[in-house]
Amino acid sequence: MSMEKKEKLNRGPAETGDVSGLAHLNVAGEIDLSHKVILYLDDVSVSFDGFKALNQLSLAIENGELRCIIGPNGAGKTTMMDVITGKTKPNSGHVFLGQTIDLTRLDEPRIARAGIGRKFQKPTVFEKHTVWENLDLAMNEDKSWFHTLTSRLSKKALTHIEETLGLIRLEPQAQRLAGELSHGQKQLLEIGMLLMQEPRLLLLDEPAAGMSDHETAQLAELLNLLRGKCSMMVVEHDMEFVAALSGRDGKVTVMAEGSVISEGTLDHVKRDEVVIESYLGR
Repeated sequence: MSMEKKEKLNRGPAETGDVSGLAHLNVAGEIDLSHKVILYLDDVSVSFDGFKALNQLSLAIENGELRCIIGPNGAGKTTMMDVITGKTKPNSGHVFLGQTIDLTRLDEPRIARAGIGRKFQKPTVFEKHTVWENLDLAMNEDKSWFHTLTSRLSKKALTHIEETLGLIRLEPQAQRLAGELSHGQKQLLEIGMLLMQEPRLLLLDEPAAGMSDHETAQLAELLNLLRGKCSMMVVEHDMEFVAALSGRDGKVTVMAEGSVISEGTLDHVKRDEVVIESYLGR
């Protein structure tokens, strides 16, 4: 781990002394971003039956940043997302949302309510409901049976659904059953469902997998439109897609054997000898 990165992490949550895991959760949407970093992972290790899936992993994601994570299969990328979302508890290390929310002390539902949304590789939508209904069901509103039977969508909620439909370019399919959509359209719909929950940090695990070239280009355009509106971590193998997201100056993190082996612009990591040997090849 570089001294620069260590200094950056050391200016983070440890400075506040508040590791309760409960800070700011009582105020909806409030995350301490005083240091402009939304996610810290500091020396995180995870072992499964003696195998180190994560090995003292450290990284920091700035608020509003779109960070691409690349690396070979088995590098620990999915395990890292499991740790961030509470599915897997680390053996050691610290994981913070902002300065004060200790994610290792929260379960999966509370982490989701804190503002973290996750998209898995395989799209998960309600196939027997329309696209519109999927977005409605995903919204952050009271979904109890009594409330659903007795209430109507507010103007704000209707606007939110319509705006999201436009963003994911599925307006023509709004009344179509989700099960009838193409794979790429289902991927976009699931991202739309996550956006309905207004996440502060969005984790996307190989979102372009199985998409056509046209759908991949649409997805890259969507994620670039979201840049700055919410922070994003994108795990991906498609280097053209990574290039479309990172551009010339965006930061790319390369993982291998559970650790960060390189970080910088895409051009920088592609020229890194360690990355070439362990991942990209010559």
